[in-house]
Amino acid sequence: MDMRILEQKDNPLLKRKEVRFKVGFTGPTPSRKEIKESLGSKLGVDSSLLVIDVLKQGYGSQEISGYAKVYEEKEAMRIENKYKLERDSGVKKEKPAEAKAPAKEEKGEKSG
Repeated sequence: MDMRILEQKDNPLLKRKEVRFKVGFTGPTPSRKEIKESLGSKLGVDSSLLVIDVLKQGYGSQEISGYAKVYEEKEAMRIENKYKLERDSGVKKEKPAEAKAPAKEEKGEKSG
């Protein structure tokens, strides 16, 4: 996997860096977790402080474009959408069991 950092901006107000990158690969598409770990090591940061916002891959392409945010501390991550943090953690959230719809009662005709 070949990773290139295209742009890196500091955002001191939100205590983070915003990074645009490209990943070149051969074979199967790398997982979000693999990309996150590779980006973390490339930037020299703990991958738990990194949130991948966008990953885009063209049809049949062997290259992925992405946008990520690297926070200075865990506390600063509270502004992120909850689903993005859950998605990036790699832990699958169980869906609540669907309640079974009550069976329709058959209406019998009353005689008489």
